[in-house]
Amino acid sequence: MRISKAIIPVAGLGTRFLPVSISVPKSMIPVFDRPPIHFSVQEASESGIDHIILVASEGQEAILKYFDKRPDLEEAVTNRKNPEMLELLREIPDMADISVVIQKEQLGLGHAILQARKTIGEQDFAVLLPDDLILSNRPTIGEMCSIAEETNNMVLAVREVEEEAVPNLGIVNQGNDFGNTVEVLGMVEKPSLETAPSNMAIIGRYVLPAEIFEAIQNTPPGSLGEIQLTDGMIALLNTFDCTGYKFTGTHFDVGTPFGMLNASLHIAKTQFGFDLKK
Repeated sequence: MRISKAIIPVAGLGTRFLPVSISVPKSMIPVFDRPPIHFSVQEASESGIDHIILVASEGQEAILKYFDKRPDLEEAVTNRKNPEMLELLREIPDMADISVVIQKEQLGLGHAILQARKTIGEQDFAVLLPDDLILSNRPTIGEMCSIAEETNNMVLAVREVEEEAVPNLGIVNQGNDFGNTVEVLGMVEKPSLETAPSNMAIIGRYVLPAEIFEAIQNTPPGSLGEIQLTDGMIALLNTFDCTGYKFTGTHFDVGTPFGMLNASLHIAKTQFGFDLKK
């Protein structure tokens, strides 16, 4: 089955970005010249996904407005003879059909995914976390969709991380290594270094079957009362195989100010040729 729908969770308080996140949603704080949500929607669109469900908090209207048509801005950049910006402004609203569901309480990633159940229906779908920016010549979620369509497996984006990062991430117990993919035998959320099965971390991209909703529904809350997506996927390992995709490209955690700064500097240098030493 072709993957045609994706969930992008954007709800949350954005406490790491206070005070700016008082009035600006975290996913709208720009990485160089465009917000993280733009990169996520663009990656999904370039992968052939045509319907995106944003799981948002109340009061995050700015995210939806970003994808509205803006004839006033189009006229302004036309008058200023800026054809590149005009093309971009026209592309943004056409990247995908976007709908929104509201997550009234932030009770974990699993809970956020569950809010989109009615919109997704009974089909496989993708999940992209805007905090994980992956700059690559080929869209990561597109490569993962291809793997899922060929194998009918769950697919996770994974990469090796430094030891100090392990206790802050979901970590997989890996089996056979096939080069650009690994067999995922299990996973654990934020393990200690002593108990971690590897240093192979899950990075913000998933392709999941519709059965994940029932698994999440039956998952009890974990630490801090949150419902973890990882726990739902663990439950599905009894009936679905899981593949870890070792994505190519450059990854930034733009869910932190320093990660966002590093991503902005990287884009400035590699895409716009800015000499950061001057």
